[in-house]
Amino acid sequence: MKELNSTTDPIGQNLIKLISNVCFSVFVFTVLIFTVIAITYQPPDPWESSRALTRVFTQVENATFQTDSTILKTGEDMAADPASSPIAASIVPITEAVIEKSEEKISNLTVKSGCEDIMNAVNCSDPRVLFAIEKFNLKAFKSIAFLDYQAPVNGLRPNECDVAWRFRNKKDRSWRKYRDFRRFRIGYGENCSYKVLNAKGWHSGINARRPRNRFNTTRSGGNAKISPPILDDEINDTIPVLGSKMDFRKGKYLYYSHGGDYCKGMNHFLWSFLCALGEAQYLNRTFVMDLSICLASTYTGSNKNEEGKDFRFYFDFEHLKDVASIVEEGEFLRNWEKWDKTHKRKIPIRKVASYKVTPMQIRKDKSTIIWRQFDAPEPENYWYRVCEGQAAKYIQRPWHALWKSKRLMNIVSEISGRMDWDFDAVHVVRGEKAQNKELWPRLDADTSPDALVLKLQRMIQPWRNLYIATNEPFYNYFDKLRSHYKVHLLDDYKELWGNTSEWYNETRLVNGGRPVDFDGYMRVEVDTEVLYRAKTRVETFYNLTSDCKDGINTC
Repeated sequence: MKELNSTTDPIGQNLIKLISNVCFSVFVFTVLIFTVIAITYQPPDPWESSRALTRVFTQVENATFQTDSTILKTGEDMAADPASSPIAASIVPITEAVIEKSEEKISNLTVKSGCEDIMNAVNCSDPRVLFAIEKFNLKAFKSIAFLDYQAPVNGLRPNECDVAWRFRNKKDRSWRKYRDFRRFRIGYGENCSYKVLNAKGWHSGINARRPRNRFNTTRSGGNAKISPPILDDEINDTIPVLGSKMDFRKGKYLYYSHGGDYCKGMNHFLWSFLCALGEAQYLNRTFVMDLSICLASTYTGSNKNEEGKDFRFYFDFEHLKDVASIVEEGEFLRNWEKWDKTHKRKIPIRKVASYKVTPMQIRKDKSTIIWRQFDAPEPENYWYRVCEGQAAKYIQRPWHALWKSKRLMNIVSEISGRMDWDFDAVHVVRGEKAQNKELWPRLDADTSPDALVLKLQRMIQPWRNLYIATNEPFYNYFDKLRSHYKVHLLDDYKELWGNTSEWYNETRLVNGGRPVDFDGYMRVEVDTEVLYRAKTRVETFYNLTSDCKDGINTC
C-alpha cells in the first residue's frame, strides 16, 4: 500500500503544478494584453479619426499635420444637440402652436370689408398677414427654426408685403441667429383670411431690410465715397479691457511665446492653441492671446506664408470671450509695462523654458505671470507638446470654445438660403492627394468628371440643387454634372465677399480700414458648413473612392 501511494503522490503533485503553471501563464498573458492595450489606446477625439490622430501626434519628428485640409471641424460641429443647451430654454422657436395662441389673442378683431375685391391693397400691418407668412414659412422651410419676426411692411405692389425674420438652421449647433427678409404676394382664402400666393427668394424683401449706416470719408485731393457698410449688429468682437492697474495686478496669467507652430497649417494651429487654452483653464489662469496669426502658404494666393492675419477673420472671438478667460496680448503687455514703470516692485514672473515642465508641476505656482517659452528647435518647440504624456490626462482641449466666424457663417447662410435650404452636396477631394498615386492610387480616376456623373446619379436625384465643396482649382471641371444637376460652387457666390459686400465692409473695419483677402482657409470654412447643411451628403472617401482617407493601408 505504501508503495502504491508513493507512486501516485508524485503524479498528483505534478498535475497540480502543471495546472498552476498553466493558470499563472494565462494570468500573465492576460495582464500583458491589458497592459499593451492601456499603453497603446488613444481615446477618440472629435477633431479627427483616432488612427489619424495617433499617427500624426506620435510622429513628432515630422509633425506637419498632413490631414484633410479641405474640411474644418470646429466646436459648433461637434457640440451636443443644441436643444440640450441651457440657452435653448430662453429661445422659443415659432411653431404652429405658438401661431395658434397668437391668433386666439386677436380672434375678436374683424377683417376689413371688401376682401372680395382682390385688387384692394393688402394691409401689411394686419397681424393676420404675419400669421399667414409664418405658416407658409414653416411648411416651405422645414430645416429652419424661425426665432422672431419683424412687422411686415409694404412691398412694391399693393398685394405685396416685405418681412424680415431671424432664424437658425436646425443642423447648426451654436444657437447663433441669422437674418433673412423676403417679399410675399398676399391673397385671400376662405372666410376672407389671408394666404401667401407665392414668395420670392433670399433677401428679396428689400423694404424690410435694416437701414444702411451712412458713412463717407475724405481724402486729400477730394472726396472719396465708400460703399455704406451694413453691419451685423449681433457681432461684438471688440477687444476686452483689463481695467485698472490693481485689476491687472490681481489677475493670474498664462503667457505663451511664439513657437514652431507659427505659420504651420491651421489644423496644427488649432491643436496647439486649444492645448494652451486648456492648460490655462486647468491652471485657473487667464490666457494671453495673440490675435495676429500667420496663415500657412497652402491657404494663400501668394503661395507664401502671410503674417498679420486677425484671428477674428476666421473664428468667433465674441463666443471665445464668453466661455474662456482671455486677454489680448497687446492689452496685456501695455498693462504690464505701465505697472513696472510706476511700481518699484515688479510683477512676479515664472519663466518655463521647456514643455517638459508639466502643468501639474506649476499648478500651485503663485506668480502673477507664468511665461512658457519655446526656444528649442522643432519639434521640441510646438505648443501642443505641453499636453502630451501624463498631461493628456489632466488637460482637456476646450473645443466648445472655438466656433467659426459669424461673418463667414453669414455667407454660409446666404448660400444655403439662395438654394432655399433644399440642396444636396458632394465633397470632392482632389489637389495634392489626387496627384499622389502612391498613397491614393485610385482617387484621381474615381473623382474624374465621368466617374462623378456615374456615381452621383446613383445617390442624388436628377435636377436637384447640388453644392460641390472641393479643392479642385479649375471651375469648369464639374461641367458634365450640369447636364444632370443644378450645380453650385463657392465661386458662384463671389459677390458675397466682393468690395460691396457686408463681409468686405465688416472685415475692413476689423483690419483698420484695409481690405481683407478672402483666402483659402476661409473657403474651407464656408465649404465645410454649407456641406453640413445639405439634405444628402456624399463624401469622397467611403462614397466615391475605395482609397483610404489617410493614404494606402490606413482604412
